[in-house]
Amino acid sequence: MLKLSTLALVSVLALAACQQPQQQLGPDGQPLPVAYRITAREEAQIPGRVLGQINALRANVGAPAMVQNPMLDAAAKAHANDMAAQNRAWHFGSDSSSPLDRVRRQGYSGHLIGENISETYENEITTLNAWMQTRDTRDVIMDPRATDLGIGWYQEPSGKIWWVLVTGGAAGMATTMAGGFAPGAGI
Repeated sequence: MLKLSTLALVSVLALAACQQPQQQLGPDGQPLPVAYRITAREEAQIPGRVLGQINALRANVGAPAMVQNPMLDAAAKAHANDMAAQNRAWHFGSDSSSPLDRVRRQGYSGHLIGENISETYENEITTLNAWMQTRDTRDVIMDPRATDLGIGWYQEPSGKIWWVLVTGGAAGMATTMAGGFAPGAGI
């Protein structure tokens, strides 16, 4: 009886293993990435996760912590939507607006430090990691003059996510535009 039960258990486990979906491989033989889906619950959590990760990185080099700024969030969100509509990751809006134009439009009175953008299927932390790998985009995040942060995104039905991160500093600081697109970030 024990042999029959053991055999039945092994058979059930083998059958279950056969029914698990196989991960698809790309032409290079590597697993294809699975698109990250932003749930309604995560919508509220993403800004805090990004801010927490960035402030931890900044603390490691003695840079002051940043705070979330709703005006920069709005500028970032608007540009993410606009990049998706243009199907193009770049710093100019469909109305030829610059990052500075967009933050001013939202009422931000501080100085723009920079803007990072990305077109990817990956989550915000993976995208942040990609930005940290490139000097120009890392400088936008780590600039010690940055005091304010905005994050925005738009996710297409296909799963593609257009990310925008904007940093700014207190009024009276010199404006710099050091940021950029992390080529291939997360793609």
